[in-house]
Amino acid sequence: MFAAASALAIAPDQRRDLDALVRAGTTPQSVARKCRVILLAGEGLSNSSIARQTGLSRPTILAARSAFDQGGVAALTRRQTRKRSRPVLTADTERKILDAALKTKPADATHWSVRRLAAELGLSRMMVQRVWQKHGIQPHRVEKFKISRDPRFEDKVRDVVGLYLNPPERALVLSVDEKSQVQALDRTAPILPLRPGIPERQTHDYKRHGTTTLFAALNILNGKVIGACLPRHRSREFLKFLRHLERQVPVGLHIHLIVDNASTHKSAEVQRWLASKKRSRFHFHFTPTSSSWLNQVERLFGIITERMIRRGTFHNVAELETAIYKWLALWNADPKPFCWTATADVILEKVRRCKESTGTPH
Repeated sequence: MFAAASALAIAPDQRRDLDALVRAGTTPQSVARKCRVILLAGEGLSNSSIARQTGLSRPTILAARSAFDQGGVAALTRRQTRKRSRPVLTADTERKILDAALKTKPADATHWSVRRLAAELGLSRMMVQRVWQKHGIQPHRVEKFKISRDPRFEDKVRDVVGLYLNPPERALVLSVDEKSQVQALDRTAPILPLRPGIPERQTHDYKRHGTTTLFAALNILNGKVIGACLPRHRSREFLKFLRHLERQVPVGLHIHLIVDNASTHKSAEVQRWLASKKRSRFHFHFTPTSSSWLNQVERLFGIITERMIRRGTFHNVAELETAIYKWLALWNADPKPFCWTATADVILEKVRRCKESTGTPH
């Protein structure tokens, strides 16, 4: 049997405060119950009687009495906080996590996950997560790269980047390329529209209705695009596009074209056309091989693919080309030029470090 608890001594002002808290509609129930316990204890009721009246457990009543004895009414209204011991991240533990993530792999997988590494090291998941976030470690991601073996890589990089950062006066610099084999795809069933909680859904299979090639020239200064859809990707189509550019650009301006090393751009047919005195204002600047990232128009192709082509539905090539021309018109109504900031020296230094880390001599 428990010994009967003695009546609590409650001062008149404390009783007023306790009554006010019990009656106030804004008092949290947990606080109001503690105040009621103290008032009943002040009337001389035993802890067992208080437990029966309030429905609270005996440990809760004892805790409320103890808090009141030590801190008065304020102790009853104070929010209780639990002290939880948090594992301390030491320098040795951090190094252990980094070494495991960067230098080892699990036996049955290609990379670590947070939970698997935490279980392997006997640490908490959050501790591993904090170290990964601090050092920017993302084992789940992988990026691809290709090193150019162009013997004139440095010269071409300096040439192209020079046009981006310091374009010549009384000249137009155009980033030119072709997006070939753009398919007019139609789904085999109607697309189910977007709904709350449900994404747009389309069938996995599709019907092909032909292809087109988008020839585009991006003005690096204002972001406007001169584009043309042609049926194939050959020298004659490229020449047709060059003639289109010739008509679009004012006569008094020189035209500097940044192009890749596709045979379409270097054919004898194109060389004969450029050799004419009428085309002396045309100047070709070739990017290094395997360096399409150096051609700004590739970024434009990525945007149009993401925003219009990839999820588009087209019943024929004419419909696809109409959609492309409409998108280009909207782009040119509010063009956004790409801001090139990397100098040639910065690019060449990054390539040098990449070659050193992969052991590539050239």
